[in-house]
Amino acid sequence: MSASELGVGSRIGHPKFGSGIIVSVDPDFYKIYFSALDEVKVLARDYEGYTVQEAKVPDFPTLTRRDVERAIREALLATSEREPLVPLGGKWMGGNLIIEPSDKSLQAKEIPVETFFRKIVMVREKLRVLEQNINNHPKLDDEDRVNLQQYITRCYGSLTTFNVLFAYKEDQFKGSGKD
Repeated sequence: MSASELGVGSRIGHPKFGSGIIVSVDPDFYKIYFSALDEVKVLARDYEGYTVQEAKVPDFPTLTRRDVERAIREALLATSEREPLVPLGGKWMGGNLIIEPSDKSLQAKEIPVETFFRKIVMVREKLRVLEQNINNHPKLDDEDRVNLQQYITRCYGSLTTFNVLFAYKEDQFKGSGKD
């Protein structure tokens, strides 16, 4: 085993500091306790003057800061609300939604259709989460659940105006009048 691949607890010899025990490992350095000095030194892992006296295999691979950041990012993505993969109808891609006020002295608002569509889809996803929470709520009785479900169904019905934006019919909103 190479001196640059040692784990915590390995014993090494250093030409200047003597015998030491690795107490911490990072991608580039070892923290080594030298008993003769009663001191911990931070030394490069790739130093070629080490002699391996007793090698310990690392318990786990050395993690870089980038590894930790990537793991945190992946965990956050896995547990957060993500945008669902619902495609926008092709004829709307690259288009803009223009909202013009009746007062011509006021400026119109222009929004990319993709942005507007993403927000509509997120409203739908939040309604679905609300439905799940209602269905699983321990303090609601059946009558309350039914009333809240009917209200959510009416919300879906109000959003059917935006069905024209969806690429696929199965992704569209459905109110109480449709199955």
